[in-house]
Amino acid sequence: MSKLLLPVLTLLWLVSALHVQAQTNPRPLRLEEYQKAKAFQIKDLDADTYVKIENAYILDRYELRKPYFITGDDGLRKRMDLYRLLAKEGLQELGLMVFYTNEKGKRYQALLPNFTADGKVWEQYFEDIHAVDREEKNFVLKLSYILSKELAFQQYKVLNQGKDLKVESATYGNDICFPGTQEVALENGSKKLLKDILPGDRVVTVDPETKQATVTQVQELVAHEAKNYAITQLVVVAAQEKTGNTATEVLLSGKVLEATPNHPMLTRAGQKKIGEILEGEEVLCFNQKTRAYEPFTVLRKKEYAGGVQKVYNMVATEGTTFLMNGVMVLQK
Repeated sequence: MSKLLLPVLTLLWLVSALHVQAQTNPRPLRLEEYQKAKAFQIKDLDADTYVKIENAYILDRYELRKPYFITGDDGLRKRMDLYRLLAKEGLQELGLMVFYTNEKGKRYQALLPNFTADGKVWEQYFEDIHAVDREEKNFVLKLSYILSKELAFQQYKVLNQGKDLKVESATYGNDICFPGTQEVALENGSKKLLKDILPGDRVVTVDPETKQATVTQVQELVAHEAKNYAITQLVVVAAQEKTGNTATEVLLSGKVLEATPNHPMLTRAGQKKIGEILEGEEVLCFNQKTRAYEPFTVLRKKEYAGGVQKVYNMVATEGTTFLMNGVMVLQK
Protein backbone atom coordinates (compact mmCIF):
# COMPACT_ATOMS: atom_id res chain seq x y z
CA MET A 1 0.00 0.00 0.00
CA SER A 2 2.88 2.37 0.69
CA LYS A 3 3.48 3.09 -3.00
CA LEU A 4 -0.13 4.09 -3.42
CA LEU A 5 -0.08 6.21 -0.31
CA LEU A 6 2.69 8.52 -1.50
CA PRO A 7 0.80 10.94 -3.74
CA VAL A 8 1.61 14.57 -2.98
CA LEU A 9 -0.87 16.03 -0.49
CA THR A 10 -1.92 19.65 -0.53
CA LEU A 11 -3.64 21.61 2.20
CA LEU A 12 -7.19 22.81 1.47
CA TRP A 13 -8.91 24.78 4.16
CA LEU A 14 -12.40 23.79 3.02
CA VAL A 15 -14.28 24.64 6.17
CA SER A 16 -14.00 27.42 8.72
CA ALA A 17 -10.65 28.94 7.87
CA LEU A 18 -11.99 32.24 9.16
CA HIS A 19 -13.03 30.50 12.36
CA VAL A 20 -9.46 29.24 12.81
CA GLN A 21 -8.02 32.71 12.27
CA ALA A 22 -10.36 34.09 14.91
CA GLN A 23 -9.08 31.63 17.51
CA THR A 24 -5.39 31.78 16.70
CA ASN A 25 -2.85 34.42 15.77
CA PRO A 26 -1.02 32.82 12.84
CA ARG A 27 1.88 34.17 10.86
CA PRO A 28 3.73 32.58 7.92
CA LEU A 29 6.36 30.02 8.85
CA ARG A 30 9.55 30.92 6.99
CA LEU A 31 11.56 28.19 5.27
CA GLU A 32 14.61 28.78 7.48
CA GLU A 33 12.39 28.54 10.56
CA TYR A 34 10.83 25.36 9.24
CA GLN A 35 14.26 23.77 8.77
CA LYS A 36 15.32 24.79 12.27
CA ALA A 37 12.07 23.75 13.95
CA LYS A 38 12.25 20.22 12.54
CA ALA A 39 14.98 19.55 15.10
CA PHE A 40 13.02 20.86 18.12
CA GLN A 41 12.62 18.10 20.70
CA ILE A 42 10.32 17.16 23.56
CA LYS A 43 12.27 15.16 26.13
CA ASP A 44 9.30 13.56 27.85
CA LEU A 45 6.15 13.31 25.73
CA ASP A 46 4.15 12.15 28.75
CA ALA A 47 5.15 15.00 31.07
CA ASP A 48 6.18 17.99 28.95
CA THR A 49 3.12 19.82 27.73
CA TYR A 50 4.57 23.34 27.37
CA VAL A 51 8.21 23.75 26.36
CA LYS A 52 10.13 26.96 25.57
CA ILE A 53 12.88 26.66 22.94
CA GLU A 54 15.72 29.14 22.34
CA ASN A 55 13.66 31.74 24.22
CA ALA A 56 11.91 32.34 20.88
CA TYR A 57 9.54 29.42 20.30
CA ILE A 58 7.05 27.37 22.27
CA LEU A 59 5.80 23.82 21.80
CA ASP A 60 2.36 23.56 23.41
CA ARG A 61 0.56 20.20 23.48
CA TYR A 62 -2.40 20.46 21.12
CA GLU A 63 -5.61 20.93 23.16
CA LEU A 64 -3.86 18.99 25.97
CA ARG A 65 -4.74 15.85 24.03
CA LYS A 66 -3.59 12.46 25.25
CA PRO A 67 -1.28 10.58 22.90
CA TYR A 68 -2.71 8.30 20.25
CA PHE A 69 -1.52 4.70 20.03
CA ILE A 70 -2.37 3.37 16.58
CA THR A 71 -2.27 -0.30 15.64
CA GLY A 72 -2.49 -0.92 11.91
CA ASP A 73 -3.12 -3.99 9.78
CA ASP A 74 0.45 -5.13 10.46
CA GLY A 75 -0.27 -5.42 14.20
CA LEU A 76 2.44 -2.89 15.10
CA ARG A 77 1.61 -0.23 17.68
CA LYS A 78 2.73 3.34 16.95
CA ARG A 79 2.43 6.50 19.03
CA MET A 80 1.47 9.95 17.77
CA ASP A 81 1.62 13.24 19.73
CA LEU A 82 0.60 16.69 18.47
CA TYR A 83 2.04 20.04 19.62
CA ARG A 84 1.32 23.56 18.44
CA LEU A 85 4.44 25.48 17.41
CA LEU A 86 4.22 29.13 18.49
CA ALA A 87 6.51 32.11 18.16
CA LYS A 88 7.05 33.40 21.69
CA GLU A 89 6.70 37.01 20.58
CA GLY A 90 2.99 37.65 20.23
CA LEU A 91 2.25 33.92 20.69
CA GLN A 92 1.84 33.68 16.94
CA GLU A 93 0.99 30.21 15.69
CA LEU A 94 3.37 28.75 13.09
CA GLY A 95 2.22 25.17 12.65
CA LEU A 96 1.57 21.79 14.20
CA MET A 97 4.44 19.51 15.25
CA VAL A 98 3.85 15.78 14.94
CA PHE A 99 5.94 13.34 17.00
CA TYR A 100 5.63 9.75 15.76
CA THR A 101 7.20 6.93 17.77
CA ASN A 102 7.40 3.42 16.34
CA GLU A 103 7.16 0.11 18.18
CA LYS A 104 10.94 0.06 18.71
CA GLY A 105 10.99 3.49 20.33
CA LYS A 106 12.46 5.32 17.32
CA ARG A 107 10.99 8.80 17.02
CA TYR A 108 10.16 10.66 13.82
CA GLN A 109 8.73 14.14 13.57
CA ALA A 110 7.07 16.35 10.99
CA LEU A 111 6.02 19.98 11.06
CA LEU A 112 2.69 20.80 9.45
CA PRO A 113 2.79 24.51 8.52
CA ASN A 114 -0.23 26.73 9.05
CA PHE A 115 -2.27 27.91 6.08
CA THR A 116 -0.28 31.15 5.67
CA ALA A 117 3.03 29.41 4.89
CA ASP A 118 4.81 29.90 1.57
CA GLY A 119 4.60 27.22 -1.11
CA LYS A 120 8.28 26.35 -0.69
CA VAL A 121 7.62 25.46 2.93
CA TRP A 122 4.80 23.15 1.87
CA GLU A 123 6.99 21.49 -0.76
CA GLN A 124 9.58 20.72 1.89
CA TYR A 125 6.89 19.42 4.24
CA PHE A 126 5.60 17.03 1.55
CA GLU A 127 9.12 15.74 0.95
CA ASP A 128 9.62 15.22 4.67
CA ILE A 129 6.45 13.25 5.33
CA HIS A 130 7.10 11.09 2.27
CA ALA A 131 10.58 10.35 3.63
CA VAL A 132 9.02 9.15 6.88
CA ASP A 133 6.44 7.13 4.95
CA ARG A 134 9.21 5.29 3.10
CA GLU A 135 10.62 4.11 6.43
CA GLU A 136 7.34 3.79 8.33
CA LYS A 137 4.71 2.13 6.16
CA ASN A 138 1.34 3.93 6.17
CA PHE A 139 2.59 6.90 8.20
CA VAL A 140 0.73 9.26 5.84
CA LEU A 141 -2.48 7.26 6.26
CA LYS A 142 -2.24 7.39 10.06
CA LEU A 143 -1.35 11.08 10.06
CA SER A 144 -4.29 11.89 7.79
CA TYR A 145 -6.67 9.94 10.01
CA ILE A 146 -5.56 11.72 13.19
CA LEU A 147 -5.66 15.18 11.60
CA SER A 148 -9.10 14.54 10.12
CA LYS A 149 -10.31 13.73 13.65
CA GLU A 150 -8.58 16.49 15.54
CA LEU A 151 -8.99 19.54 13.36
CA ALA A 152 -12.28 21.32 12.79
CA PHE A 153 -11.76 21.33 9.02
CA GLN A 154 -10.55 18.92 6.38
CA GLN A 155 -6.74 19.12 6.24
CA TYR A 156 -5.97 16.98 3.26
CA LYS A 157 -7.25 16.27 -0.18
CA VAL A 158 -5.23 13.96 -2.37
CA LEU A 159 -4.20 15.53 -5.66
CA ASN A 160 -1.69 14.70 -8.36
CA GLN A 161 1.04 17.20 -7.51
CA GLY A 162 -1.58 19.92 -7.29
CA LYS A 163 -2.76 19.38 -10.87
CA ASP A 164 -6.38 19.37 -11.95
CA LEU A 165 -7.41 16.22 -13.77
CA LYS A 166 -9.03 18.38 -16.46
CA VAL A 167 -5.65 19.66 -17.63
CA GLU A 168 -4.25 16.15 -18.02
CA SER A 169 -4.37 14.25 -21.30
CA ALA A 170 -6.08 11.25 -19.73
CA THR A 171 -9.19 9.67 -21.14
CA TYR A 172 -11.42 6.79 -20.15
CA GLY A 173 -14.24 6.87 -22.70
CA ASN A 174 -16.56 3.92 -22.15
CA ASP A 175 -13.97 1.59 -20.65
CA ILE A 176 -15.07 0.67 -17.11
CA CYS A 177 -12.15 -1.06 -15.52
CA PHE A 178 -9.15 -1.25 -13.17
CA PRO A 179 -5.37 -0.95 -13.43
CA GLY A 180 -3.74 -4.38 -13.62
CA THR A 181 -1.97 -3.90 -10.28
CA GLN A 182 -5.17 -4.18 -8.26
CA GLU A 183 -5.42 -7.40 -6.21
CA VAL A 184 -8.32 -9.83 -6.59
CA ALA A 185 -9.44 -12.04 -3.67
CA LEU A 186 -9.45 -15.75 -4.58
CA GLU A 187 -11.42 -18.66 -3.14
CA ASN A 188 -8.42 -20.13 -1.31
CA GLY A 189 -7.79 -16.89 0.61
CA SER A 190 -4.87 -15.77 -1.54
CA LYS A 191 -4.71 -12.72 -3.82
CA LYS A 192 -3.78 -12.34 -7.46
CA LEU A 193 -3.00 -9.28 -9.56
CA LEU A 194 -5.90 -8.48 -11.84
CA LYS A 195 -3.70 -8.58 -14.95
CA ASP A 196 -2.75 -12.19 -14.09
CA ILE A 197 -6.32 -13.49 -13.66
CA LEU A 198 -7.18 -16.42 -15.97
CA PRO A 199 -10.49 -17.94 -17.12
CA GLY A 200 -11.46 -20.59 -14.60
CA ASP A 201 -10.01 -18.74 -11.59
CA ARG A 202 -12.41 -18.82 -8.66
CA VAL A 203 -12.86 -15.41 -7.04
CA VAL A 204 -14.79 -14.08 -4.05
CA THR A 205 -18.15 -12.39 -4.54
CA VAL A 206 -20.05 -10.77 -1.63
CA ASP A 207 -23.79 -10.30 -1.24
CA PRO A 208 -24.22 -6.57 -0.47
CA GLU A 209 -27.31 -7.20 1.67
CA THR A 210 -26.27 -10.20 3.78
CA LYS A 211 -22.51 -9.51 3.63
CA GLN A 212 -22.01 -13.22 3.03
CA ALA A 213 -19.20 -14.28 0.72
CA THR A 214 -19.49 -16.94 -1.97
CA VAL A 215 -17.34 -17.91 -4.93
CA THR A 216 -17.76 -17.36 -8.63
CA GLN A 217 -15.72 -18.48 -11.62
CA VAL A 218 -14.06 -16.10 -14.03
CA GLN A 219 -15.20 -16.55 -17.62
CA GLU A 220 -13.02 -13.88 -19.21
CA LEU A 221 -10.52 -11.16 -18.38
CA VAL A 222 -11.11 -8.22 -20.70
CA ALA A 223 -8.01 -6.10 -21.43
CA HIS A 224 -8.52 -2.63 -22.88
CA GLU A 225 -5.89 -1.01 -25.06
CA ALA A 226 -3.10 0.97 -23.44
CA LYS A 227 -4.00 4.65 -22.99
CA ASN A 228 -3.35 7.38 -20.46
CA TYR A 229 -6.47 6.54 -18.48
CA ALA A 230 -8.04 8.80 -15.90
CA ILE A 231 -7.88 7.09 -12.51
CA THR A 232 -9.83 7.68 -9.29
CA GLN A 233 -8.11 6.51 -6.13
CA LEU A 234 -9.97 6.04 -2.84
CA VAL A 235 -8.25 5.60 0.52
CA VAL A 236 -10.76 4.01 2.89
CA VAL A 237 -10.43 3.28 6.61
CA ALA A 238 -12.17 1.54 9.47
CA ALA A 239 -11.21 2.54 12.99
CA GLN A 240 -12.05 1.39 16.49
CA GLU A 241 -11.13 3.78 19.28
CA LYS A 242 -10.91 3.39 23.01
CA THR A 243 -10.04 6.39 25.15
CA GLY A 244 -8.38 5.72 28.48
CA ASN A 245 -6.98 7.88 31.25
CA THR A 246 -3.56 8.29 29.62
CA ALA A 247 -4.03 7.62 25.91
CA THR A 248 -6.40 6.92 23.04
CA GLU A 249 -5.96 3.49 21.47
CA VAL A 250 -6.86 3.18 17.78
CA LEU A 251 -7.18 0.01 15.71
CA LEU A 252 -6.88 1.31 12.17
CA SER A 253 -7.43 -0.68 9.00
CA GLY A 254 -6.89 0.97 5.63
CA LYS A 255 -7.25 0.07 1.97
CA VAL A 256 -6.59 1.76 -1.37
CA LEU A 257 -8.67 1.18 -4.50
CA GLU A 258 -8.04 2.53 -7.99
CA ALA A 259 -10.40 2.41 -10.98
CA THR A 260 -11.54 4.43 -13.94
CA PRO A 261 -13.95 7.12 -12.70
CA ASN A 262 -17.01 5.49 -14.25
CA HIS A 263 -16.70 2.09 -12.54
CA PRO A 264 -19.80 1.37 -10.40
CA MET A 265 -19.67 0.78 -6.64
CA LEU A 266 -22.18 0.47 -3.85
CA THR A 267 -22.18 3.04 -1.06
CA ARG A 268 -24.49 3.45 1.89
CA ALA A 269 -26.23 6.10 -0.24
CA GLY A 270 -26.72 3.65 -3.13
CA GLN A 271 -24.92 2.80 -6.35
CA LYS A 272 -22.45 5.40 -7.62
CA LYS A 273 -19.59 5.69 -10.05
CA ILE A 274 -16.31 5.70 -8.15
CA GLY A 275 -15.56 9.18 -9.50
CA GLU A 276 -18.77 10.47 -7.88
CA ILE A 277 -18.07 9.06 -4.42
CA LEU A 278 -17.29 11.73 -1.83
CA GLU A 279 -14.95 11.74 1.14
CA GLY A 280 -16.90 10.65 4.21
CA GLU A 281 -19.07 8.14 2.35
CA GLU A 282 -19.02 4.45 3.24
CA VAL A 283 -18.20 1.41 1.09
CA LEU A 284 -18.15 -2.29 1.98
CA CYS A 285 -14.73 -3.90 2.59
CA PHE A 286 -13.18 -6.99 4.09
CA ASN A 287 -11.73 -6.16 7.51
CA GLN A 288 -8.60 -8.24 8.08
CA LYS A 289 -8.77 -7.71 11.84
CA THR A 290 -12.35 -8.87 12.38
CA ARG A 291 -12.49 -11.23 9.35
CA ALA A 292 -15.87 -9.69 8.51
CA TYR A 293 -17.29 -7.52 5.73
CA GLU A 294 -17.84 -4.06 7.16
CA PRO A 295 -18.39 -0.46 6.06
CA PHE A 296 -15.18 1.56 5.61
CA THR A 297 -15.17 5.37 5.37
CA VAL A 298 -13.57 7.20 2.44
CA LEU A 299 -10.79 9.23 4.04
CA ARG A 300 -9.16 10.61 0.90
CA LYS A 301 -9.95 10.76 -2.81
CA LYS A 302 -7.48 11.43 -5.59
CA GLU A 303 -8.16 11.93 -9.30
CA TYR A 304 -5.23 11.79 -11.67
CA ALA A 305 -3.91 10.62 -15.03
CA GLY A 306 -2.52 7.12 -14.53
CA GLY A 307 -0.07 7.13 -17.43
CA VAL A 308 -0.16 4.89 -20.49
CA GLN A 309 -1.26 1.41 -19.39
CA LYS A 310 -3.75 -1.33 -20.11
CA VAL A 311 -6.78 -1.58 -17.85
CA TYR A 312 -8.85 -4.67 -17.15
CA ASN A 313 -12.25 -5.97 -16.17
CA MET A 314 -13.43 -9.46 -15.17
CA VAL A 315 -16.51 -11.25 -16.47
CA ALA A 316 -17.79 -13.98 -14.12
CA THR A 317 -20.43 -16.68 -14.29
CA GLU A 318 -22.50 -15.28 -11.44
CA GLY A 319 -22.51 -12.76 -8.61
CA THR A 320 -22.62 -8.99 -8.91
CA THR A 321 -19.48 -8.07 -6.96
CA PHE A 322 -15.75 -8.68 -6.66
CA LEU A 323 -13.27 -7.91 -3.90
CA MET A 324 -10.60 -5.66 -5.38
CA ASN A 325 -7.82 -4.72 -2.91
CA GLY A 326 -10.26 -5.85 -0.23
CA VAL A 327 -12.92 -3.35 -1.37
CA MET A 328 -16.24 -4.55 -2.76
CA VAL A 329 -16.83 -3.36 -6.34
CA LEU A 330 -19.60 -4.11 -8.80
CA GLN A 331 -19.29 -5.94 -12.07
CA LYS A 332 -19.90 -3.40 -14.81
